[in-house]
Amino acid sequence: MFLFAPIPWYSWVAWFVVLGALIGLNEVTRRWKWAGLAFFVALPVILTLFVWPITAGAGSSTGTWFHWVKVYSALAGCLGFMAIRYLPKLAANRWVLIFPAAILAINIAEACIRDFQVGAMGANGMVDGVFMVSGAWNYLNGIAGLINLITICGWFGIFISKDASKDMIWPDMLWFWIIAYDLWNFAYVYNCVGDHAFYAGAALLISCTIPAFFIKKGAWLQHRASTLALWMMFTMAVPNFVTNSQFSVSASHNPAALMTVSVIALAANVAVLIYQAYTAITRHKNVLTDELYDHLAGYQEVSVANRADALLGAGEPVAAR
Repeated sequence: MFLFAPIPWYSWVAWFVVLGALIGLNEVTRRWKWAGLAFFVALPVILTLFVWPITAGAGSSTGTWFHWVKVYSALAGCLGFMAIRYLPKLAANRWVLIFPAAILAINIAEACIRDFQVGAMGANGMVDGVFMVSGAWNYLNGIAGLINLITICGWFGIFISKDASKDMIWPDMLWFWIIAYDLWNFAYVYNCVGDHAFYAGAALLISCTIPAFFIKKGAWLQHRASTLALWMMFTMAVPNFVTNSQFSVSASHNPAALMTVSVIALAANVAVLIYQAYTAITRHKNVLTDELYDHLAGYQEVSVANRADALLGAGEPVAAR
């Protein structure tokens, strides 16, 4: 296979188990506050004190600064989003709504820094317990990530759904930005932790994209933070699962594959940037303060489905009200 070494049937089974577990646990933690507190407060405290110092120490494939920063930043996102969801005064504060965009931007920036760092290593072998091949692809994908970061928009339009799960809805975060993010993030994982990419790239990204498209639309960032935190906690506790267990799948480490995924990610994000600029200019929108895509059907569908006034003017577009 172009991207990976041959994948045995039992690794495919494990892949679908990981995918199903992440989607299922995301549903549990978003629907019940007690579950969110158990998984994103109590469990990390136990793991930090008694497990990760042993399993994610120096020499481990998850013992780098990036993995430690990533797990806590993902958890910070989960807890911050829970605070916005369950404390009405926070959700009503316009400036608090900058937090979701900021935590997302920080997570993207962390990965961009790591891509540039790996590119500068000149690596072609084991580094920090992971096989890495440095090259121009790292810089191309780092640029793709920075473009993805600057095309985040519409955060002042975030609101809390009026159903029982109280989800954090971001209507301006539509499918084209999400796909561009997925392509960039997969390329990042493939470039920098290639032997983890079968699970931490493909399964993890799909586990938050499926809910965003088919289960709870408009809540992609909430899905992303939860599934990322769950996966990072697992992989730091059981790093051998993705490195040398019978279920692990190695990347091909083929320079052509590395370049291909990075070029695709860059092209997708450049396309989003061009479309965003075109939309902002033609609709006279400020990308820092306005919702850019409130004229699109996807935005209107999410907004109508989750607002308290959804029953008012059932056939009337949101942008017209």
